[in-house]
Amino acid sequence: MTVKVGINGYGTIGKRAAWAVSKQDDMEIVGVTKTRPSYEAKQAVAEGFPLYGACLEDVGEFDKAGYKCAGTLDDLLKKVDIVIDTTPGGIGAQYKAKYEVAGVKAIFQGGEEHGIAGISFNALANYHESWGARFVRVVSCNTTGLVRTLFPIDKEFGVERVIASLIRRGADPSDRRGSPLNSIEPSLKLPTHHGPDVQTIMPWLPIQTMAVVTPTTLMHVHCIAVDLKRKVTEEEVMNVWKKAPRVRLVSGKDGIKGTGQVMELARDMGRARGDMMEIVVWRDGTKVMDNHLYYYQAVHQESDVVPEIVDCVRAMCKMEQDPAISIAKTDKAIGLAK
Repeated sequence: MTVKVGINGYGTIGKRAAWAVSKQDDMEIVGVTKTRPSYEAKQAVAEGFPLYGACLEDVGEFDKAGYKCAGTLDDLLKKVDIVIDTTPGGIGAQYKAKYEVAGVKAIFQGGEEHGIAGISFNALANYHESWGARFVRVVSCNTTGLVRTLFPIDKEFGVERVIASLIRRGADPSDRRGSPLNSIEPSLKLPTHHGPDVQTIMPWLPIQTMAVVTPTTLMHVHCIAVDLKRKVTEEEVMNVWKKAPRVRLVSGKDGIKGTGQVMELARDMGRARGDMMEIVVWRDGTKVMDNHLYYYQAVHQESDVVPEIVDCVRAMCKMEQDPAISIAKTDKAIGLAK
């Protein structure tokens, strides 16, 4: 069974999702949309993805710029089984009715509210909730990061409470605006939305979050304090994360002391676009005191949700019942296998 996939919005996440889907032997990219001619539109064509405009006006702009356009989003929806909506936050909700009329399944991103689908997704934690679903939301980069490391810890030891402080990047590297240039800005509405978002995946987890925005573009960093239900050792914690998919352990002793070195590691590993799709946890930044666990992790906001999107396609289209098999298949295809 090969599922036909469309990408609505070939931007930061969309182009990565298209690449990851194209690497799977049970999925096919039918086309991608852009709203205007750009270097990303040119790159989509270069990678062999049929290009569609969001509307007729967009098609006209592509024609004027010399791009071969296969049609509009409406045309694309007639050819796909499922669409991955990677439009900017809040825009996906405007397209939902169009997907309903077209009779296609749709995956939304973490910039949308949980209510857009009523189901939020993480491959390891709640894969089966999306089985055969019409609409699903893959949670944000930060929520994905928190769930990836907390879910296996909770499953193994039990968690009483989590307090997490998020040091957020101000903008993605290609963004021209959005980041404070010489300022650290706290989120003054407390607790922040990240805790409730984690609870869309793990509703039983007591978690509170705080956040600040910083003048960097590379990654987010999380400072996490966990009260566990029993005493554990650091070795026990590390063994859990070693077995967990999409978690990478690094060490400051090896020279990886910050997000700059993490991203350099991704480039040195030959990762597509220099992405680090795993959640990076510092071994020497992890401390256990009785039943209290403290650790730092880094989240590459441009890419960590991408493998989750692929697994979400499999769950929604009933392609693989076992989440472990889907995760392993996805990770092998895109070079994340441990």
